[in-house]
Amino acid sequence: MSMKENTIWQILERYFNMMPDKDNEKETIERIEAGVPFRGANLWVLVFAIFIASLGLNVNSTAVIIGAMLISPLMGPILGMGLAIGIYDTKLLKRSLKNLAVATFISVLTATIYFAISPFNEAQSELLARTSPTIYDVLIALFGGAAGIVGQASGGKGNVIPGVAIATALMPPLCTAGFGLATGNLSYFLGAFYLFYINSVFICLATFIGVKALKFSPVAQPEGKNNTTLNSTIFVISILTLIPAAITTYKALQKNIFDGRVKDFVDKELRWKGAQIISYEALTDSSRLKVVAVGELIPDSMHAKAQQLMGFYGMEGYQLQLIQGSANIHLLEKELTKTTSKQSEQMNQLLISEAKITALRDTLRQYRQYEMLSEQLSSEIHVLYPHIKTVSLSRVLSVATDTTASVPFVAAIVGADEPAAIKDEERETLRQWLKRRSEADSLRLIVTEMNQ
Repeated sequence: MSMKENTIWQILERYFNMMPDKDNEKETIERIEAGVPFRGANLWVLVFAIFIASLGLNVNSTAVIIGAMLISPLMGPILGMGLAIGIYDTKLLKRSLKNLAVATFISVLTATIYFAISPFNEAQSELLARTSPTIYDVLIALFGGAAGIVGQASGGKGNVIPGVAIATALMPPLCTAGFGLATGNLSYFLGAFYLFYINSVFICLATFIGVKALKFSPVAQPEGKNNTTLNSTIFVISILTLIPAAITTYKALQKNIFDGRVKDFVDKELRWKGAQIISYEALTDSSRLKVVAVGELIPDSMHAKAQQLMGFYGMEGYQLQLIQGSANIHLLEKELTKTTSKQSEQMNQLLISEAKITALRDTLRQYRQYEMLSEQLSSEIHVLYPHIKTVSLSRVLSVATDTTASVPFVAAIVGADEPAAIKDEERETLRQWLKRRSEADSLRLIVTEMNQ
């Protein structure tokens, strides 16, 4: 068993051992140190890269942003810090920190100036993606930094460094921070700058670990106490940097779970033949689930049942707002226009037309419903109230003269031989009976004289 374990270990060591590929240590250090300073041509390249990245964010072009990241020299001082900590080179550490601070200030200032004079100040998706860092950004920075130091230590073979520059994306967060300052949006500035800070810290940490793993010779030999203090400081900074990202990730996961439950609710509980759900939105501030539907009307019974099941899908306390039919035609048209703003104009008009046709069908169905009910009630009311000869039900909208508000109700018009002979108590009993039979929320009774 021991021989088998040794054999497996030897196989793994042969494949994963980085030491044979390690380049001359002195040349690696010189190569990293050469990327630390920001002056002259290096500083101008940084400024041009910032302008390119800002333009890419402004026009929402991924290709332009990638190009800016490829020419950006921001990685140099961060690798320099990790190397300096790993080999205990205080002078290199101070120089790297100073140059990173200069590069950061110049980058944010350049981006702020660009966005302050740019006529386009709308936040695009590429820009918004840099305002809410998560734990995944931490992992990208960590593995990107590890790939970076391994690539440098192996003589810069392959396309490791350009790939790391693209993956870790140091440039766009600084441009987004500049956008936040230029537009006065503090949350954008803090979120983007925090992303840049995450990238810097964990690329530096990965470089430090890589330098230790590759057994770089230290410039000085620290005492045991100093070494422990250094390791503790690195650990504390890493954890403190990680905490906000972990909280953001947790909230994002909770939102994804909630969104999934909302989707399941709409798909399962509001599925009706002939009905099409155009959009749905959970409004957490008002605890409402707004659902827009066209086609055949989803019946009230299904609406009521779905409302009762909302707690089962994690929406306790939410109210289901179903926008459909003639009663909501104006709101429905507004929602459809907003929902389909990114689709073709033709599709937009088709959906609105379908909604209007459905609303007209709904109105016609309601009128026919009361017409048929009137015929049914005529025989019943004659038995209960022999002196009443005719009954007619219709749906009516009452519009106030001083406002544009309208109140729907059912009007019941009955014809009697002697309307004056019908007492108030009997009128109220008749009104309540008609209200129950017509299932109306509001019913007004009108008694007229029946001409013989």
